[in-house]
Amino acid sequence: MTDHLSQTARPPMALTIAGSEATGGAGAQADLKTFQELGSFGIIALTCIVSFDPKDSWNHRFVPVEPQVIADQIEAVFGDYDADALDTVKLGMMGSPATISTVGQAIRERRPRHVVLDPVLICKGQEPGHALDTDNALKTELLPQATFVTPNHFETEQLSGMAVRSLEDLTAAAQEIHRISGAAVLAKGGVRLEGPEAVDVFVGEDGTEVLRAPKIGEHAVSGAGCSLAAAVAAKLSQGATPLEAARRAKEFVTAGIRQRVAGGTPFDALWQGGLRRSGASA
Repeated sequence: MTDHLSQTARPPMALTIAGSEATGGAGAQADLKTFQELGSFGIIALTCIVSFDPKDSWNHRFVPVEPQVIADQIEAVFGDYDADALDTVKLGMMGSPATISTVGQAIRERRPRHVVLDPVLICKGQEPGHALDTDNALKTELLPQATFVTPNHFETEQLSGMAVRSLEDLTAAAQEIHRISGAAVLAKGGVRLEGPEAVDVFVGEDGTEVLRAPKIGEHAVSGAGCSLAAAVAAKLSQGATPLEAARRAKEFVTAGIRQRVAGGTPFDALWQGGLRRSGASA
């Protein structure tokens, strides 16, 4: 018989409920690599499978996972690990109102301490009407349960109802999302705002802080948003404060963008081993 490690000997644990992205740059693949690099034991429940189509300008091909299968995965995870061991959940791409309902119910029943929401509002493989229904479901079902939210530029505008054209706009929008949700917010300006720096804004109980790093290239990198939210989740699972987690996640993603991976797609992918490659400790 194999002896189980005692609870005190277990590593920090984090669950991602997200979609698979076949090329490995984003989605659940990015989440698991991020968890591993930052020292947390990664677990996954898949919500959908996305594969870019090289014959159609690399648009998304989207296949949902049946809601019951999603519920079964989550049941298996929380049946294996108790709430004290697994208190951090990262939510990525959902893809449909049915998936959001299933995941929302599972989160309400288990009430993890940390719920990090990467509010993926757009999937190119969806019809516009279906995408709108999905967006509305996310705002009503998942956002109220989040303890930390990591919207990109577009998602920040959608969640706040505000236009974001400057750092001042980004700060005001992040503060509005914090007011609406009660969650800590790391709103990403990235390369979307003018200037030499990629700026993100943290708003939480610790106050407001602008996180800065020099821009690396002029185009967004696949997997940056997934990896940022996953890095936040990993650090929260290890006992970091939300602000500490935000700072570390920014550093992690900046290093990954610097070491990005080029392939046949018109966009590069973040490499989650960027800190290790640069010689910095994860």
